[in-house]
Amino acid sequence: MPEHHTIMSFDFGTQKMGIAVGQSLIESTNPLALFPMKDGIPDWPTLLKLVQQWQPNIFLVGLPLNMDDSESELSTRARKFARRLRHQTNIQTWMIDERLTTRTARETLQRLQQNGQAKKLQADSLAAALLIENWYLDPHGIQP
Repeated sequence: MPEHHTIMSFDFGTQKMGIAVGQSLIESTNPLALFPMKDGIPDWPTLLKLVQQWQPNIFLVGLPLNMDDSESELSTRARKFARRLRHQTNIQTWMIDERLTTRTARETLQRLQQNGQAKKLQADSLAAALLIENWYLDPHGIQP
């Protein structure tokens, strides 16, 4: 029987962060509301309450890589966020290549809006959901 995981993913940004939650047993993913950031720093008490509410046992944090595989300042900040998240919660944390997830999320959101199916989805939260779906297909990552 496959192991069951509740996965929380983060599409890290300096002004806002997309968050999604997934269940590995049924391979479902739900984008949550955008989480405000102040210069790349979340309101940790509020974020930890959200973690407590969903009780994930795995975190995925999007690693913003350049198309040539190089890292940027945002990559460094995302890694720092992931390390602090792991330290604060003691929950297994993985960095996942997030290249093109925001672009794919925007394209998906545009299609949903054209079909009248989009509600209040945000591209960053949808990108966080795509991180989980990609992880279902290839469940590995790198440590922060």
